[in-house]
Amino acid sequence: MWVETSFGRVEAWFLPSRRPGPDGKSPLIVYAHGNGEVIDIWPSVLEPLAHRGLSVLLVEYPGYGRSEGKPSQKSITESFVAAYDRVAGRPDVDSERIFLWGRSIGGGAVCALAAQRPSAGLLLMSTFTSLRPFARRYLAPSFLVRDPFDNLDVVRRYPNPVLVVHGRNDTVIPYRHGVDLARNAPNARLITYDCDHNDCPPRWPPFFRILEDFVRGKTDSP
Repeated sequence: MWVETSFGRVEAWFLPSRRPGPDGKSPLIVYAHGNGEVIDIWPSVLEPLAHRGLSVLLVEYPGYGRSEGKPSQKSITESFVAAYDRVAGRPDVDSERIFLWGRSIGGGAVCALAAQRPSAGLLLMSTFTSLRPFARRYLAPSFLVRDPFDNLDVVRRYPNPVLVVHGRNDTVIPYRHGVDLARNAPNARLITYDCDHNDCPPRWPPFFRILEDFVRGKTDSP
């Protein structure tokens, strides 16, 4: 689908659940990918979630792939808010069970979205507390040097469950960032893998079970 923003059109993909609930609705995962990627590579990876009863919304960053505009914290936030608003009202989406998942720089995108729109849970994978301390050192994209994406501030105020996933041997975003995010969120769980940045998680099927438990644990509670 194409999402209209103030700076042009942004591409988004919706993967519908293959196992909706009795009311025809399913939980939704809003996914934000890493920097050296485009959304095209992710449907084949995330399709198994549809068979687990979860819908997935993939949102492209401005200036990436076929999306118009230039990436910045402001334009990325606008894109994700617009895509969220477009999909949250679908009859097959349970708007009370929307979960936000960001990988690497995608953690900044979903934290910015979490500050703007309601969500039932937040999943931060291999992401940072804030970009200010290390963006130049770790050769982050230039727009990230300008825009801090203060994830730590967001998780401190986030009222719902937070799942932090990080590789102990991450050479791009050090493991301590994941530890600090988990320590500062009021309701957080930290999962540590013995892996680097780009191989986290080491295997997708076991992680998908963890993700499904995270979603069901939230949705099945009173």
